[in-house]
Amino acid sequence: MATVALTAENFAEKVSGEGIVLVDFWASWCGPCRSFAPVYERASENHPDITFAKVDTEAEQLLASEFEIRSIPTVMAIRDGIMVFAQPGALPESALESLISQIRALDMDEVRRQVAANAS
Repeated sequence: MATVALTAENFAEKVSGEGIVLVDFWASWCGPCRSFAPVYERASENHPDITFAKVDTEAEQLLASEFEIRSIPTVMAIRDGIMVFAQPGALPESALESLISQIRALDMDEVRRQVAANAS
């Protein structure tokens, strides 16, 4: 599966539904981003049920600012419209696969309860 480009215009639509969305915040001038890109692309091919998306932080500076991206690459995971993970740094393939497994294993009812408790 190819990655999806996220922009300020389509971000909310792409991440608000059911399922898992992984987001790679990157820039073309970033060496670690270029090194991480093939790892991310392979994972997208191995997990066709997950949406793999990319945000070009140069073109989408408002999105990068909204999510307080200070270091790239940054990987963010959103499941069922809730951000469940965000971390800067290029992940090795094994760490990305582990992250995907952990996200799949989340009890989303419990996550929603925690989000509601933190909001009150």
